[in-house]
Amino acid sequence: MEIQLCDHFTYKKLLRFVLPSIVMMTFTSVYGVVDGLFVSNFVGTTAFAALNLVMPILMIIGAIGFMIGAGGTALVAKTLGEGKKEEANKYFSMFVYVVLFGGILLSLMGFLFAEPISRALGAEGDMLYYCILYCRICCISMPAYMLQNVFQSFFVTAEKPRLGLEISVITGVTNILLDYLFIVQLGWGLAGAAAATAVGEFIGGFVPFFYFIRKKNGSLLRLGGFFFDGALLRKGCTNGVSELMSNISASVITILYNYQLLRYAGENGVAAYGVMMYLSFIFVSIFMGYSVGMAPIVGYHYGSKDQPELKNLFAKSRRLILITGILLAAAAEIFARPLTSIFVGYDPQLFDMTCTGMRIFSISFLICGFNIFGSAFFTALNNGAVSAIISFLRTFVFQVVAIAVLPLILGLMGIWMGAVVTELMALFVTGAFFLSKRKVYGYL
Repeated sequence: MEIQLCDHFTYKKLLRFVLPSIVMMTFTSVYGVVDGLFVSNFVGTTAFAALNLVMPILMIIGAIGFMIGAGGTALVAKTLGEGKKEEANKYFSMFVYVVLFGGILLSLMGFLFAEPISRALGAEGDMLYYCILYCRICCISMPAYMLQNVFQSFFVTAEKPRLGLEISVITGVTNILLDYLFIVQLGWGLAGAAAATAVGEFIGGFVPFFYFIRKKNGSLLRLGGFFFDGALLRKGCTNGVSELMSNISASVITILYNYQLLRYAGENGVAAYGVMMYLSFIFVSIFMGYSVGMAPIVGYHYGSKDQPELKNLFAKSRRLILITGILLAAAAEIFARPLTSIFVGYDPQLFDMTCTGMRIFSISFLICGFNIFGSAFFTALNNGAVSAIISFLRTFVFQVVAIAVLPLILGLMGIWMGAVVTELMALFVTGAFFLSKRKVYGYL
């Protein structure tokens, strides 16, 4: 029997429901990492550094999909909880079409301005060429990538998390196989990595689109005709602004990290940080997947005013995140060397630098899950303001302070310590909001 949003959730049922989202996010992270893996080993350090230099810009553009997916999901889930299914489908349709049309416009802008953007990031010579090449090819599939980000959230709300997972697996396997074909067999270099990513994103974005547009798709949601409500769009964007801020801030912070690393460690520093980011994506995606899977459940029970179930979900989530954080931090410490060797085992100096950074960085996994969950939890409660504050402080303000100050005291070691200090400061903010809002929503 399929699990429904209206159910009472035991640990077993909660884990069964969120597991497809966790696997989906983890798998998405893994196949995103594969581009870097192939480029680093088969194209070279310069191309790998260029990929990591321009990637934040692509993530900023794609973040619109995360924002509308998270914010729209909260609204749609709440509306379903209120028993208004037809209205929920109208909202769903509007959010999807806005992302599609907005994605086309943004991709055109990214394609046209790839060169000045790359120059502004500090790219020169061969690195500039690689940055422009990768950016322009990836912009071709940007609307599909944004749709993919939207549907990751809405598959859970539609009570079809397993289907979302299956599509992600197909997308990921396609990307990996094409990376091997285009880069290793055909020798297309960085262009091959970008082309493989683009094909995967077209599958991940448009297969769900055609699934939801079918009249009888067997889910709670279906795409209808075009509908637009400016106030509703503002509400969805406000609700999901924390996810937008998280992605934009993460991208800006990556640019700042790269700037500092170029000063303290040169091109190798940028490459080392790129490896650390790829590995951390995989670990942190577990928390992100849990939050994506849990959010529609919270939104539904908030809409139906079921406070006992909100208390149940909040308590179980805290315990699961604590256990997961301990396990992930331990795993990152133990497997730092073998994981790093996959990317940069060919360069002893770069390998040692990356291992040292990864072992320090991994301490943050003990803490970050609570902050990721906190932001998603308040988004699901339709409190976009609190969610945005947690996200903005965690992903931008605290990070900027850490990156600017710690290297002055500790040098390169201070850059690696930045994530740990940031997550610790953010934890105090998240905890304060959990306590101050407990009576408003009745989850504690």
